[in-house]
Amino acid sequence: MTGLTDILQPYVDDGTLPGAVALVDRGDGQEPEVAAVGSADAGGEAPMVRDSIFRMASLTKPVTAAAVMMLVEDGRFALTDAVTPWLPEIAAPRVVRTPGSPVDDVVPAKRPVTVADLMTFRAGWGFPSDFSLPAVAPLFGELRQGPARPQEVAGPDEWMAALGRIPMLYQPGEAWLYNTCSDVLGVLIARVAGCSLPEFLAERIFEPLDMPDTGFAVPAGQSGRFTHSYRAGADGGLDLVDAPDGQWSAVPAFPSGAGGLVSTADDYHRFARMLLEEGGPLLSSDAVRRMTTDWLTPAQRAGAALFLEGQGWGFGGSVDVTPAEPWNVPGRYGWLGGTGTAAHIVPSTGSVTILLTQRELTGPSPAPETMRAVWAYAAAS
Repeated sequence: MTGLTDILQPYVDDGTLPGAVALVDRGDGQEPEVAAVGSADAGGEAPMVRDSIFRMASLTKPVTAAAVMMLVEDGRFALTDAVTPWLPEIAAPRVVRTPGSPVDDVVPAKRPVTVADLMTFRAGWGFPSDFSLPAVAPLFGELRQGPARPQEVAGPDEWMAALGRIPMLYQPGEAWLYNTCSDVLGVLIARVAGCSLPEFLAERIFEPLDMPDTGFAVPAGQSGRFTHSYRAGADGGLDLVDAPDGQWSAVPAFPSGAGGLVSTADDYHRFARMLLEEGGPLLSSDAVRRMTTDWLTPAQRAGAALFLEGQGWGFGGSVDVTPAEPWNVPGRYGWLGGTGTAAHIVPSTGSVTILLTQRELTGPSPAPETMRAVWAYAAAS
């Protein structure tokens, strides 16, 4: 019988991956199937184990969205509220006259940015399908929105001040743009809650859900379980991006709500199960329903096709609306991380699929063959 190990091992054998951990919970009340293959390093010196710790990258986004919904349910703000009281740096944003206009050819925003704009990635800042547009360059240069180097990003106040100087690509509410909004939400959470983002997530999410290996730095004394991170090299091999003693050795000045967390398959599985169990004990079923509902118009989905491959977007993750592949079950919610991670839930079946690898994605889409192989396996199970 073919199992997860059989699916993953060939990618280790041919050098595509140093190693991987995958988890498939079929929603049948049985223990999830888990496979750990290969090594935590390309040299093969540290065997991969079930509780190996990975850089989760954009799998941070659903966690940040859940934290925002907790503050909504606390009555601290509403989704329709403007964020101006807490984020004065973006109280009067400017928008480039057209998406292709120079950064100094701007007009005022027609209305303030709301919490909902940030949650649906329609605030006006972020990555479009065309990375060459002039207003995209400052996201890389001033905000360090490229490949994750958390120790090199300025603190939240300085980062927000820089964002306030960068024009939007679109008017608030007009278009879906990737990534930046989750980082803004991380700052919003901290300012509204009156504590740091790591403190809020630890107290309100990680501790209640028993996620001891999840945070913005590797837990003390656990670096031996932390994987190396790689990207495809020019020679067909793998180039080292970050080692266990690197960028995640300490909590950074800017804890990224878009991509800063490290975690394990079992920790993230507990977060996923919380969503499937209608939010208990952290959120209401209505909050989870909002998170896992597609909020985009057909035109916005089309404009985001490079990232979403025709699917929709909820709060912090994609929502499948078109059964393009066997795994694209309508309502399927989750996302991918640029470091080579993926996690999805299917509310209609109660299933969870998680894949954690150490190889960076080469672009927004298509998802690598390894992910698609695991998704196909889970869908056929």
